[in-house]
Amino acid sequence: MRWGLIPAWTKDPRKISLMFNARSESVQDKPAFKYAMKRRRCLIPADGYYEWQDAGGRRRRPYFIYRRDRRPVGFAALAETWMGPNGEEMDSVAIVTAPASLDLAVLHDRVPVTIAPEDFERWLDCRANDVETVMALLTGPEPGEFTWHQVSRRVNRAENDDAQLILPITDEEREAEEAPKPARKAAPRKPAPAAPDDGQGSLF
Repeated sequence: MRWGLIPAWTKDPRKISLMFNARSESVQDKPAFKYAMKRRRCLIPADGYYEWQDAGGRRRRPYFIYRRDRRPVGFAALAETWMGPNGEEMDSVAIVTAPASLDLAVLHDRVPVTIAPEDFERWLDCRANDVETVMALLTGPEPGEFTWHQVSRRVNRAENDDAQLILPITDEEREAEEAPKPARKAAPRKPAPAAPDDGQGSLF
């Protein structure tokens, strides 16, 4: 699925901002999410997620956040299928978020909603269309349920995709990332080609 939900009623997906997060407090009311909340609830399996934190005037630092017991998680998500005028289809998804617990709030004031394994079937069952029965599941994790550590800024490049991205940053990596980068030298400009002289002179 494409990351960033595109509502089914959108006429041109190129003209709307992608919606990556659906706030639990308003997911029943927002036109972009309320129909998906009734009929297209899904789960995103993950080992954890990344969050970036301001480093007090210095470059922001990435952190990997995961369950303290290291179990995989299922993030509450909403899916939608957009169908274009020429028969094209595009599946997209957004994660549901909730206010962070006091411990996680030091990184960000919002967190992905985590659905417990015993509630997977309840969350995914959209046959009853009774949204109220699953609204109670849309909460953040309990304090202490998740932990985190700083990771390398390599996570910021899409071409990097390896197991090292979730490991704690080493002292050597931290020193290398914090070291000031050498200033780039501007490339010398090439002189503009001379205009042909037609004997008329030039005003511009």
